[in-house]
Amino acid sequence: MQNLIGGRHIDASDRNVIEVTNPATRKLIDTVPDSTVEDVDFCVKEAKKAQKAWAKMPLHERGDILYHFVDLVEQNSEELAHLLSCETGKPIKEARAEIGNTRTFVYGYVEKAKHEYGNVIPAGSEKGQEGTIQLTVQQPLGVVACIIPFNFPCDLFGQKVPSALIMGNSVIVKPSTYNPLTLHRYCDLLQEAGVPDGVINCISGQGPVVGSALAKHKDVSLISVTGSTEVGAEVMGNAAKNITHVMLELGGNDAFIVMPDADMDLVAKEILWGRLYNTGQVCCASKRFLVHKDIKDDFIKAIIPAIRSLKVAIPQREDADIGCLINEKAAIRVEDQVKLTINQGARLLYGGRRNGAFFEPTVLDNVTPDMDVMKDMEIFGPVIPICTFETLEEALEIANQSRYGLCSNIMTSDMKTAFKAAMELEVGGAIINGASFYRAAEMPFGGWKHSGIGNEGISTTLKEMSRTKTIVLKNILEES
Repeated sequence: MQNLIGGRHIDASDRNVIEVTNPATRKLIDTVPDSTVEDVDFCVKEAKKAQKAWAKMPLHERGDILYHFVDLVEQNSEELAHLLSCETGKPIKEARAEIGNTRTFVYGYVEKAKHEYGNVIPAGSEKGQEGTIQLTVQQPLGVVACIIPFNFPCDLFGQKVPSALIMGNSVIVKPSTYNPLTLHRYCDLLQEAGVPDGVINCISGQGPVVGSALAKHKDVSLISVTGSTEVGAEVMGNAAKNITHVMLELGGNDAFIVMPDADMDLVAKEILWGRLYNTGQVCCASKRFLVHKDIKDDFIKAIIPAIRSLKVAIPQREDADIGCLINEKAAIRVEDQVKLTINQGARLLYGGRRNGAFFEPTVLDNVTPDMDVMKDMEIFGPVIPICTFETLEEALEIANQSRYGLCSNIMTSDMKTAFKAAMELEVGGAIINGASFYRAAEMPFGGWKHSGIGNEGISTTLKEMSRTKTIVLKNILEES
């Protein structure tokens, strides 16, 4: 595949490419350009040139184009799901579900934009303003760069790109180098749907080159990033040079608190969903399991049979419940983190074996609060470390000791306990009786501490993707 820049499909200026392989089979799928700083500059200039005419198009016409894009995605859904599964390693049924979410995002953002009415500050609301009316409008930022990670490329495209476009911005999509192909196809479909040349662009390349160049570029108005905390910090530092606005959804090490009165069947069900979905490669997945000491044995008896029921297989197989990690390097990293935790005193109860990019669902017992995994070591894979506690206060202290604050959850039948935990957890999202992996399209989603800046979701993103202008009708009501 080629970059989409200014309505044209072009190679990198130096013709270098990145090979995209199926992580499960190691077979080559395709190549994408390994773009240069010069390519980024050209892309930004094309996006800037196209943006103003797009912003002048009536909102309902922009919305109709985005609706047509949804139709094209659904007409090509099986092809897109297969491509996503092959390049990402996620089970085909998960890939189909992700492609299916596109309608929700697009329709939600378009309808929300149609109902952004602004505010009117009435005359006389303060002394001296008796004859003046003030009103607010939202206007485009300009060029929005969307840096999208490998784990949920289409879902995060759905959060970032339609919201930017409907508000009149032009967009540059920078996909992950590991699995950029589906997002290239999405951008092609947007252009096929009627998005004008230069308004939607897709440029592949290495993060330290392409991502950094976008963050440093003076004509980029917003960088929207989902990725690691380290990447977010670098982007923020580069963007600061031009006072470029940033939206950062970063790493997490979410706590899953299990109280003695928890429904253990529900706990097991939520762990399968909240820790093992996408083979554990989820920013807001539950990653630290804090279990009351009196029910640890019951917890283990509930989760291990549930985990055994899942089938690890080639992701394109219809019966695959768990696929592989994004590449073998990622699986080796998880393997090393598990070994470190065992060396620090944990006991392996289940799993722990790696085969290429595949890593078995793994359960670790005897984990203590001082271990790296209970603090800031985020394991981006299907690993369940169990740490016991005696009181809710102790559990909250362990949960809050991490530098991360994306999401966390508590399992309990006592709503007073639940709300106490929800209020005291230092996170952007606190879930009661469900795993921390919860992200409805409408909700404001964002982290505290090192987990990010800003909130993403249909209820909040349009304000992030635009700027507020106040129009003042000075003394409009004064008598002549």
